[in-house]
Amino acid sequence: MTARIEADLLIPGRGDPISNGVVVLDDDTIVYAGAASGAPESSGESVVSVATVMPGLWECHGHFLGIEKPDLLAMVTEPVPRQAAKAVGDLQRTLLGGVTSVREVGGYGLDIQPAIASGRVQGPTVYGAGAVLSTTGGHGDIHSMPLEFVTHSDVGLGILADGVPSVLRAVRTNLRKNAKVIKICASGGVMSEVDHPIHQQFSHEELVAIVEEAGRAERFVAAHCHGKPGIMAALRAGVQTIEHGSFLDEESADLMVEKGAILVPTRFVVDQLLHMEDILPPYAYKKGLMVADAHSTALKVAVARGVKIAMGTDIFVSGDMYGRNSLEIKLLQDAGMSALDAIEAATANGPDTLGPQAPLSGQLTEGYDADVIALDFSPIEDNSAWGTPDRVTHVWQGGESVKAPA
Repeated sequence: MTARIEADLLIPGRGDPISNGVVVLDDDTIVYAGAASGAPESSGESVVSVATVMPGLWECHGHFLGIEKPDLLAMVTEPVPRQAAKAVGDLQRTLLGGVTSVREVGGYGLDIQPAIASGRVQGPTVYGAGAVLSTTGGHGDIHSMPLEFVTHSDVGLGILADGVPSVLRAVRTNLRKNAKVIKICASGGVMSEVDHPIHQQFSHEELVAIVEEAGRAERFVAAHCHGKPGIMAALRAGVQTIEHGSFLDEESADLMVEKGAILVPTRFVVDQLLHMEDILPPYAYKKGLMVADAHSTALKVAVARGVKIAMGTDIFVSGDMYGRNSLEIKLLQDAGMSALDAIEAATANGPDTLGPQAPLSGQLTEGYDADVIALDFSPIEDNSAWGTPDRVTHVWQGGESVKAPA
């Protein structure tokens, strides 16, 4: 299929916007993106006129778990087929909200992606991590369940791994399923029951072994980190992306810049959890309150110190939150990013979180994947429409139109 998109405003993802722009798609590839004055003459393509055209969004910290309340215990108490069925709706909402690619850092994405690729399920392309690596008693553990059950069950978010031989096996277990990234818990978390968000999890030796083993397979490691000890330990071990970064300060921000690491701050989920006191487990709400203000400050520090940022939301509760992923762009601007920098974080920076596994995506550039969206507003002038799926008027995935006005 070939399409010609004529736009009042073309935002390339990286670089300056172009007024009166044209994007030409030939099957699954972009063959032209630039000013209308330099565009090839129309040769029978379907022509679409839009207000703003830009690359499809990258969600760099997503989960497709199919749980309906913010309680990880639900993952081991509800049948997996039911969770997967609900995740299918979340995938569709995500795509129609303008997200064409997801780096899924824990969930059922690795198992669902073949159905997406075959066209049986509508959703973004999912680059999955598989099971999250956690220490026993760490953020990926289900503390209220018997340890033997958690250790030997295939149900749940993570793999418990302690010691170098154990973490190596865990990495290889995910690589066996063709995981595109390795996800670890380098600190405690909010949604886990007894661990503390600031405390470091995994030793230096374990972290180095994980990074080196992933590196042999050309995979990046993404580290869940709230506390500074976990952030610093992960960076020193060579981890390439820091997730959340709630207690990041100037020292750790500067180390991120020095190491070339990417922050995926997930401000969206912190903002949403503060409004869920009635349905959150009490321990999670209490820890969420502890993290929220520090996270706001840390994100502003990261922006001010020039840390490279990629958009991620940490959405994990099935339902209407999916499709609203783009609200994170506004939240990044609230922390001090310019409109163009926040859009770059949501587009061109996304593939960078996959390192050698990255596709040619996230930019309106000749030869790149034809994952493209159109908006009915100019996000350079007004960011208030982010997070509203209906303001995304068109979505092309691999050159195929999957959303357009009736």
